[in-house]
Parts: sequence; C-alpha cells; structure tokens
Amino acid sequence: MEWYLPVIWAGLIGTAVMLYVVLDGFDLGIAILFPTTRDESERDQMMNSVAPFWDGNETWLVLGGGGLWVAFPYAYAIIMPAFYIPVILMLLALIFRGVAFEFRWVAKPNHRIWDLAFWAGSTVAAFAQGLILGGLLQGVTVVDKQFAGGPFDWLTPFTLMCGAGVVIGYATLGATWLIYKTEGPVAERARRQAKTLLLGLLVFAVVVSAWTPYAHPRIAERWFTPSNLVLLWPFPVLTAVCGYMAWKRLHGAHEFTPFAFTIAIFLLCFLGLAISNYPYLVPPDLTIWDTAAAPASHVFVLIGVTFLLPMILFYTAFVYWTFRGKVKADAGYH
Repeated sequence: MEWYLPVIWAGLIGTAVMLYVVLDGFDLGIAILFPTTRDESERDQMMNSVAPFWDGNETWLVLGGGGLWVAFPYAYAIIMPAFYIPVILMLLALIFRGVAFEFRWVAKPNHRIWDLAFWAGSTVAAFAQGLILGGLLQGVTVVDKQFAGGPFDWLTPFTLMCGAGVVIGYATLGATWLIYKTEGPVAERARRQAKTLLLGLLVFAVVVSAWTPYAHPRIAERWFTPSNLVLLWPFPVLTAVCGYMAWKRLHGAHEFTPFAFTIAIFLLCFLGLAISNYPYLVPPDLTIWDTAAAPASHVFVLIGVTFLLPMILFYTAFVYWTFRGKVKADAGYH
C-alpha cells in the first residue's frame, strides 16, 4: 500500500470536518442564541445574516462523511454502528433545522413553532456532534476490525460534557458572527453574550485538555514526554493568546477580530485533538493505514476531488464575497 495515500485522505477529511465545524458552527450558534430575544425583527436579522450561507456550509459535512466512507471503509463500518444514535439524531436535527429555516418565512405571522424548531434542531445537532467527538476521544471497542461494544457506549459523563462544550462553542461563534455581520441591538447584545460564552469555551478547552491525558495514557505520552513537549508547547500557549485577544477585542469596538480569534481557538483545539490521536482513526486501536481502502480506490476518488474541491472553495469564497457587509434590520430573505 502506498503509505502516503491514507495520509492525504486523512488530511482532506480533517480539513472538511474543520471547515464544517467553523462554517456551519456559526449558523448553528445563531439558532442556539435565538431564544435570547423575542423581538421578531431581531430574529429576522439574525437569520438573514446566515441566509446566503447556511446550506452551502453543510457541503463540508457531506465531503467529510463521504470521504470517510470511500477512503476508510473499515473505520466507517466501525464508527457508524458505534454512534448510530447520535449520528441519526444529528442528521434528523439538521433536516429539522433546514425545514424550519424555510418554513418560518412562509408561515408568518404564525411561525412560533418554526422558531422553536429552528432553535431545537440546531441545539440538538450541536450537542450530538459533541457526543460523537467525546465518544471518539474516549475510544471505541473493536475486535477483528468490527465494532464490539454496546449501543450506548458513547453515553458517559465525558461525552455529555463534550456535547455541552460544542453547544457553547458554536454559540460563541454565532455571537461573534453577529457582531461582525449585524448592527444595532442585535450586535450589541451579541457582544455582551460573547464575553460569557468565550469564557465557557475556554473552560471547556482546559477541561478536555486535562481530562483526556489523565484518562488515556497514550495521549499523556504524546504531549508530556520531554521530546514532544519541546515541540508541542506552542499549541496551548497560542490557544491562550487567542483567547486573550478575543476577550480584549470584545471589550473594544472591534467587529471582525473577535470572530477571527474565535475561529483561531477552534482551529488550534482541532489541531490539538488531531495531535493527540494521530495516526489513530478509530482510537485506541486502528490507524489510518489499518482502515484504509485499496490504493486504486484512493487514487480514483482523489482525481475527482482534485477537480471538485477547487470549485467548492471558489463557490464558497464567491458567496461570502458577494454577501459581504452588514445585514440591516430591514433586510429580507428571498
């Protein structure tokens, strides 16, 4: 087997997942913050700030899941039965969120049920993603490259904490996005909320960073052996610096930089998780090489991705550039 092909695909899937977390994270976060105002015009303004982007943001989830199925079929065959319940819960919640997004506008003025559905679908989807993340971090029971655990192995205090942390993290992204994209009472309230949410996000990052090496010696060895510590110490330091800079910018008149530094925190935390687990795709036993498809499959699909990925990136950049600028209170969704 060409050793580099699984590495390339692991990088592609990791990039797709990270892009999904950041891009869909802020519009899920906006929905999580929906109950913080009862003013209809403010809720309209919040939804309009993501109206051109939200469905395109989910493209990266498709690429990540599809890439896992094609490039690492053994991992896909283990992860799906291990997390059937949270995965199905997440997908149904995302569908519910999308339906609510569209139906809310056509159901006016009788749209309270869709406001509730928009909030509930987004919150449940975020929480389910945290459950899956926590379940992967704590490890999956595997025997002979098959899932050998129970249907509720993922349900532990650690995964519940991760679920709550992802909800808080997405809400932080949503609040800082509203600071950047809106004006008036919506932006002012979002700035106040972002201060509290940022603290919650940083606390969650610290707890996970302490819990995982304590519970898993392999992660402790990765981070705290002298040779690795010399190389890896900049990651937690940079995360702390980004947290401080985001906090400082939230107390000024800055609009874009709080969002940018919050994204940087997510990126650094994601890299930290990758460092903790690489090369294991199904911790703690199966690596990317153990679960990889045949090299011919990797090459065949990689050719298609080589053409499609630049198109997706161009389209994403084009949409964000086209709809740049502030969303005013009287803006409409079409």
